Amino acid sequence: MSVNKPQSATSAEDQTNAAADRAAEAADHMVNTTRRVANDALDHVESAIHSARANVQPAISRIATQAETLARKGLDAVKDGAYQVRDRAQTLGDVTVRYVKDEPVKAVLIAAATGAALMALLSLVQSARRNNGDR
Repeated sequence: MSVNKPQSATSAEDQTNAAADRAAEAADHMVNTTRRVANDALDHVESAIHSARANVQPAISRIATQAETLARKGLDAVKDGAYQVRDRAQTLGDVTVRYVKDEPVKAVLIAAATGAALMALLSLVQSARRNNGDR
């Protein structure tokens, strides 16, 4: 038993199926296009990240090298300053020893006067402390 469909129903069904097939093809095409655009965008982002990393690493290395160089220069300057102070103290010590050898009487008188001045100063400070403590 076969059911005969009217010609217009078959044609409408065929048109509907064809439209559905075209819509499915269009959807597939849009999905493929979207996938391709997304992959291209991801490739571009990945390339940008690699490029940024390639540019940043040398800059970081250069900055680290410069910081190390500055630290080394600072340490060298401190060492040089310490050597200069030590050399100056050594020179002043030598000059003092020579002066004491050349002028022993003057050196003893200067030392005695310096000691007396320090004792007087110390006495004044102690006196001032006692006076402040009484108040």
